[in-house]
Amino acid sequence: MLKIGVLVSGRGTNLQSIIDSIESGGLKAEIRLVISDRKDAYALKRAEKHQIETLYINPGDYEKVEDFEDEMIKALKEKEVELVVMAGFMRILSPYFIKSFKNRIMNIHPSLLPSFPGLHPQRQALEYGVKVSGCTVHFADEGMDTGPIIIQAAVPVLDDDSEESLSARILEKEHQIYPEAIKLFAENRIEIQGRKVKVKERGVK
Repeated sequence: MLKIGVLVSGRGTNLQSIIDSIESGGLKAEIRLVISDRKDAYALKRAEKHQIETLYINPGDYEKVEDFEDEMIKALKEKEVELVVMAGFMRILSPYFIKSFKNRIMNIHPSLLPSFPGLHPQRQALEYGVKVSGCTVHFADEGMDTGPIIIQAAVPVLDDDSEESLSARILEKEHQIYPEAIKLFAENRIEIQGRKVKVKERGVK
């Protein structure tokens, strides 16, 4: 069974979708640890409700980013975590962390990458005037929202959309595709070839 570590900073709705998928039997995985860089993150409460171990690490306690990340790496490795899942984690991971879990860190972003990386992608999409937006699950690399893409889902952008209404519609898709991407990893069906992610058929080694 795939051992997962989840990094959070906020509400934890994507964390909840993963928990729900595991508890329903759709995803054969176990969340070994949820780590937050914010003490008051509601995601920690979600984890605790499901008897999942949590850990708050205060970035302010460390002079260097690498020292903060070392604490995360140590905790994840102690729990034998095989896949690190970023679920609303609002910090950019350094190359040092990325190398520690190379091709084993997933992130979800509320746009159809490579369009609108970084902060406020829904606002960026509305200001640009696109007719379709969505979300992307990708492997994290040293860049910002630049890693190989695993799954994407699209939603229409409506003429009367606000940032909030578009965000809510995209979030529904996030809750669907994030557990799906993790399931592909758990079933060993993902193969990374340069920038591309190939998904193998079931039963194909």
